[in-house]
Amino acid sequence: MQAFQNIGLIGRLGSARVVETLKRLSRFLDAAGYHVIIEDRTATVLLDHGHAEASRRLLGELCDLVIVVGGDGSLLGAARTLCHSGTLVLGVNRGRLGFLTDISPDELEDRVTEVLDGHYEVEERFLLDAELYREGEPVGNGDALNEIVLHPGKAVRMIEFELFIDDHFVHSQRSDGLIIATPTGSTAYALSGGGPILHPRLEAISLVPMFPHTLSSRPIVIGADSEIRVHIGETNQTYPHISCDGQTRAVAKPDDVLVIRRKPQRVQLVHPPGHNFYEILRSKLGWSNRLGD
Repeated sequence: MQAFQNIGLIGRLGSARVVETLKRLSRFLDAAGYHVIIEDRTATVLLDHGHAEASRRLLGELCDLVIVVGGDGSLLGAARTLCHSGTLVLGVNRGRLGFLTDISPDELEDRVTEVLDGHYEVEERFLLDAELYREGEPVGNGDALNEIVLHPGKAVRMIEFELFIDDHFVHSQRSDGLIIATPTGSTAYALSGGGPILHPRLEAISLVPMFPHTLSSRPIVIGADSEIRVHIGETNQTYPHISCDGQTRAVAKPDDVLVIRRKPQRVQLVHPPGHNFYEILRSKLGWSNRLGD
């Protein structure tokens, strides 16, 4: 297991609970003799912290481990940058569900100590790249750990589009949009849209239609090495939005083409001992532990 020296801290802004946990974590790491580097935006809420500061991308290059304090959204944002450096990422949950942030505040020191002592497992998660083309030229792009969504934005209109997978025509559709989700994102927006739960180790992508105009339209699961192409219908009366992990990255016009592929880089998630995906599902989704519960 890797020996850690430089440890980066990233926290969600606008939360007093996150600031409290960051200060506690910083004191703990200082006392243990680690070199702590604070992300520059996080440093704005940690006055007089006394540590070096760095941008998120530079943090990935300088640190052996980055600890993200917040919810899943905070970890998603960090992962999209830190995947480029391959830095190990550990999450401390100060959000709601916390599918990605393993450690709860009441066990902070004990669980972080386990990781720093080399007792952890690393799980690779793949991301998606999206590129929007207009008349053959790229006009927008983005990446996502959870999902890429084609949706109508503020308009209350259906979107017409054609779906191709590896250059094979799949179908034409009129719907509120399409969710293209990784296994990581299968327990997020795609789940609420009726999509399947995919185990994180699967090399698969789920395509979940949003309120399709036909009852026969169903989610499908394809290989993660597939190229997905969505051709926006020429007769659309709305300009669909393309969102990556909940953030709008581009606005499409009729006849535009959205191309989605698996990203070459992967995020390296660190889990403390005892991590169990099915236990997380039971806990976060309220499943029964045994018959009769």
